[in-house]
Amino acid sequence: MKNLIKPVLLASLVATAFSAQAADDAAVAAAAPVSPHTVTANIGLFTDYTFRGISYSKENGAVQGGFDYAHSSGLYAGVWATNVDKNALYTNTVELDIYGGYASSFGDTGIGYNVGFLQFFYPDAERAGSTPGVKGVGGSPNTTELNAALSYKYFTLKHSVAVTNFFGVNNRLGGNGNSRGTGYTELNVAYKLPVADLNLALHVGYQNVHNYSVADYTDWLVGVNKDFSIAGSTGWNAGLNYTTTNADDAWYVDAKGWETGDDRVIGYIKRTF
Repeated sequence: MKNLIKPVLLASLVATAFSAQAADDAAVAAAAPVSPHTVTANIGLFTDYTFRGISYSKENGAVQGGFDYAHSSGLYAGVWATNVDKNALYTNTVELDIYGGYASSFGDTGIGYNVGFLQFFYPDAERAGSTPGVKGVGGSPNTTELNAALSYKYFTLKHSVAVTNFFGVNNRLGGNGNSRGTGYTELNVAYKLPVADLNLALHVGYQNVHNYSVADYTDWLVGVNKDFSIAGSTGWNAGLNYTTTNADDAWYVDAKGWETGDDRVIGYIKRTF
């Protein structure tokens, strides 16, 4: 009996010691301050790069990704990039977006707001109107927009306004003056469906190009997507979107005559981590 008591007593002491250490570790973790900084990255494969209903990769696929920073105060910033088809956007092949702003809410009303900026940058630096072998007469496609949004439950209403010429459209290119002041108003709905954990996405937007009413149009989108994990890795999302516009086919056409505003189905898979 003496030989049995000693090992049992030793095991009990060891277990007590480990339990005490675990409790201490948990207390330290609970007491540690939560960082006000959050950094995430995202990468995705898309069958098409569509911006406001207009195709910029000619349905040849797009690889898109970026990095986002958010502070607990509501400030945020990010960078995002995608490939574009050279015939769709003045022979440019890469788009780089830089954005930032501030997001918060109006007390306990459930109404959120967001104010920010978005800078479209094209490193190839080809001017508006450029086609393969021909230099464009317009301005730089690099465009700066300011935006503001209100959100409530599933709904987000947003307006963006260009403080530069809109993708290089100026008097030399279009003949009706500059396009500063171009605006885009959109309503987005994100709703969790009671079926298979699917998310419903709805969108309608109106693009108004200052001094160029021929370029005004409305775009619509309806889609479903699903969040999931793969072998324990979380942050995955895949979906299908159908989008269409009433854009003027004579204006929204690429260098080879392909109509960029026509309807299409877009599939994608992406991950945020």
